[in-house]
Amino acid sequence: MEVVLETKNLCKSFGAVMVNDKINLTLHRGEIMAVLGENGSGKTTLINMIGGIYYPDSGSIYYENKRVEIRSPKDADRLGIGVVHQHFKLVSSMDAVENIEIALSDKEYKNKADIRKRITDVAKKYGFTVNPDKKICDMSVSEKQTVEIIKAIIKGAKILILDEPTAVLTPQESSSLFNVISSMKKDGKSIIIITHKLQEVLDISDNVYIMRKGRYIDTLKTSETDENELACKMVGKTVTLQIARTSYEKKKTVLSVHNISCLSDDKTVGLSDVSFDLKSGEILGIAGISGSGQKELCECIDGIREVTSGKIKYYAEEGNFDITNKKPEWRRKNKTGFGFVPEDRLGMGLIASSDMVDNMVLKSYKDEAGAFLHRKKAADIAKYLIKKLDIATPGIHTPVRMLSGGNVQKVLLGREIEAGRDVLIVSYPVRGLDINSSYMIYNLLDEERKRGTAIIFVGEDLDVLMALSDRIMVMADHRIAGITDARTVTKDYLGSLMTDTKGQVI
Repeated sequence: MEVVLETKNLCKSFGAVMVNDKINLTLHRGEIMAVLGENGSGKTTLINMIGGIYYPDSGSIYYENKRVEIRSPKDADRLGIGVVHQHFKLVSSMDAVENIEIALSDKEYKNKADIRKRITDVAKKYGFTVNPDKKICDMSVSEKQTVEIIKAIIKGAKILILDEPTAVLTPQESSSLFNVISSMKKDGKSIIIITHKLQEVLDISDNVYIMRKGRYIDTLKTSETDENELACKMVGKTVTLQIARTSYEKKKTVLSVHNISCLSDDKTVGLSDVSFDLKSGEILGIAGISGSGQKELCECIDGIREVTSGKIKYYAEEGNFDITNKKPEWRRKNKTGFGFVPEDRLGMGLIASSDMVDNMVLKSYKDEAGAFLHRKKAADIAKYLIKKLDIATPGIHTPVRMLSGGNVQKVLLGREIEAGRDVLIVSYPVRGLDINSSYMIYNLLDEERKRGTAIIFVGEDLDVLMALSDRIMVMADHRIAGITDARTVTKDYLGSLMTDTKGQVI
């Protein structure tokens, strides 16, 4: 097969940190290559060098067997290399035609009618669905991604690089994207997909290029590998990809949410008429496209966001409480058993400048009798968590801001679990963690379920939600689109609920 892109000994560092170390990659015409690696493995830095955002410290890039200098995205465009980043580069107040118009440097398509026709032709050729006259601000994430891909094709892309393209897509949208990618492959285009989703790698790619800690590890033929081998190559050790789901027999309702509504940060609708019950020993998974109300729901239950209507009731051993709009301080004083792991780890969950001991004390100081805080107890908990969760830190007195994102996540989750809460709310608890740590967290949550803890688990991986949860509640347009049994539901059905705006509870 003809080689269209090759990197030789590419190196890139930021300060003293070597992010890409002698990276060699070969891409052929008509090939779909998956670049696989954990967060921090150097995947995004590599494509940013190929796409002209970063310039390598050393090494070379060859395009169609000629050495090239890619010093800017315009250089990449001229060569026929298009990159679709996770964060789209579109003007939200403009429609698709206008966005593509401002991206074109030549005069060939400067007439809007010509651009509109070209968009329609490309969409028909590759199987896209797009409305050229729809404003970006009114589009779904999938539609915005479609505009970005069409823009790259119209600009002449022969190589298309997609960075985490399915991160916020429904299963149906992901399937449609893969059909488009297959059509592009048949047309002779080469595609690089940056991802960490193992099953998607197996579904769509021809070959898998694996990175770990900034270095090239191996290239595997997709048809000759499986999830376990890919995971082991990514992590560097054997990984058990199994999620336990045990049953807790003594279930009773511990939390009731009745018709609650709230405002978002920008004073638009945050939640609209949301109702559900949560039982002890249950994991209720929350699925939905990002921004569908998950954040607002968690914050309302935790008491840090105002509920504008409706009620939240907590049923404890000591009695029943109306906890609507009761702040965390009130809850600690009254010893209501809530734990919360928010999306914003350092902004809301931990104090970045404080060490692990102080952050352990932070959640328990109201429980201590007398004038002095039991720092020894907090220090013992910190040491225990470091060992149990394999937290990489110089010591218990190192400020948490000095830790990696994944280790910050472990500190926060470990603190909330060790506090022994009746209700535990976790929002994207494995975001930023390696595969091994992720499955450790899943099993920790299952252990909490065994103890009778009621858990709200907000996740983005539907396979994990289906394997770990007892029920799955799908949110769409700030409402509940449906609640279903995690043991029997299908991904396609969950995907259909994720785009439903009627607010039906099943």
